[in-house]
Amino acid sequence: MVKECFKVNVQWSIFSAKVIGMQPDKQAPAAPAPAGRKILCIEDEHFIAELYERALKKAGYEVTTLIDGLEGLKAAQTDQYDIILLDLMVPTMTGIEILRRLRDTRQTPRFRGKIIITTNLEQREEVRADIEAQADGYIVKAEVTPRELVEFLSTVKA
Repeated sequence: MVKECFKVNVQWSIFSAKVIGMQPDKQAPAAPAPAGRKILCIEDEHFIAELYERALKKAGYEVTTLIDGLEGLKAAQTDQYDIILLDLMVPTMTGIEILRRLRDTRQTPRFRGKIIITTNLEQREEVRADIEAQADGYIVKAEVTPRELVEFLSTVKA
């Protein structure tokens, strides 16, 4: 399994992303969400969560939104979701802790979902490198509209 780190240009925003199965020099064309594709959004900013949820549901995704980190981890560990949008700063448990537990095969042995980190925080280089090594994508929320998020997620292979 090869992972590549690259930038995906979607309209005017730049996503820092690492997605399995995508060519770094090509952007896959936007496609409708596959029927039944499920997204778990772990986000404590109500306004952002609502924007994401509306846009994703309109695009045909099934969306579950949770604001609490521990509840989000428990939901993600059920492995019912194709994509997890994971904010780094959520109550009760940080997104980094959630990410590490989901990638730990002893704690989540059958996890298959793609994890896309969503944050507005500037990360130290070593922290960001650690996050990018474990996550399937990294999005800076302030640079991405809900429409652009939908377009980006349509390129993520489950």
